[in-house]
Amino acid sequence: MSLEELYRYLRWRMDPDDESAVIRFWRIVKAFEVLKEKNLLPTNARVLDICAGTGIAGIAMAKATNAKALTVLDARREDLKKVEKWVEISDLDLKPEAIVGDAREVSKLVGEHDIALLWGLTMPHFDAFDAVKLFTNVALTLSENGVFLLEETDRVYGILYQVGYKDMLVETKTEEYALISVHEGYDPIRGVFKRTYYKLPGFEKVTEQEHRLWDLASQLALGNTFFREHRLISKMEHGVTGVSNIIYLKSPRKKIAKELEEG
Repeated sequence: MSLEELYRYLRWRMDPDDESAVIRFWRIVKAFEVLKEKNLLPTNARVLDICAGTGIAGIAMAKATNAKALTVLDARREDLKKVEKWVEISDLDLKPEAIVGDAREVSKLVGEHDIALLWGLTMPHFDAFDAVKLFTNVALTLSENGVFLLEETDRVYGILYQVGYKDMLVETKTEEYALISVHEGYDPIRGVFKRTYYKLPGFEKVTEQEHRLWDLASQLALGNTFFREHRLISKMEHGVTGVSNIIYLKSPRKKIAKELEEG
């Protein structure tokens, strides 16, 4: 079922009209500036924000690196309509290109870019096979020394060990409603947990979703397959409150990506 149904109720700090989202935006800018100071990012780059939502991370990267072009891609058309508001907030003289599409097919939807982003702990939306398609397409999209950045966390340690997997979980709670999710099963082939989301009061069904609880090591290993350089920039290393670990991948192995794409 549609992610739009889920994100209508799941409060994620990316709406430019939300003060907490604006605070988050400037923290993301700061994190990218830290990477820029370490000479890890190209300047005047062509930036691609994948699963962009409202474009909060893409605009932040454009601000930090003085990007010459920005493409924002998401499956949710309504969220992409808010990109221009982030342009205003950032005071950028830039016209982003917004594309509604599937991240797993991004190389067919956009031209060459220098920086690609998958920001906001987004990897659970991709099962093990989808992730290979995603990394293949990103590698094909990036320039020779292109950089792929993912904001990520270790869910095997953080959820399965530290917290423990919950059959029922309160995902969001506001004055008007609460959003809960209920465990429905597990697919061992694709490596995904199946959960159904309900809105309270009323126990109204919102959507059914599948999530893979990715750890950092698996993502780094996948990155090492498709990129010549890989490293983890921890929260402690970049030091920006509110920004998680950053997986840093550079210089795509296009030959491998092309072979996989061609089958």
